Amino acid sequence: MRLDKFLKVSRIIKRRTLANEACDAGKVRVNGKPVKAGFQVKPGDVVELMLAQRTVKVEVLSLDENPGKADAAAMYRALQTEGD
Repeated sequence: MRLDKFLKVSRIIKRRTLANEACDAGKVRVNGKPVKAGFQVKPGDVVELMLAQRTVKVEVLSLDENPGKADAAAMYRALQTEGD
């Protein structure tokens, strides 16, 4: 699954366009490397987002194309949150 789509369907970022912009600005890393929005994420990848005043680090657990609101949080595990 594309990184921008994962960020949107998992509800880490509200809109896919915002996920695209964050990737293009270099604010998203996967496994420690800056990546573009089209990067293919897989279970086990560690995604780090630098958003405004906080940094969020999550591990991808599953890839679901259309999760419900309650299932979206089960797609990842929060590893670290700083700031805010």
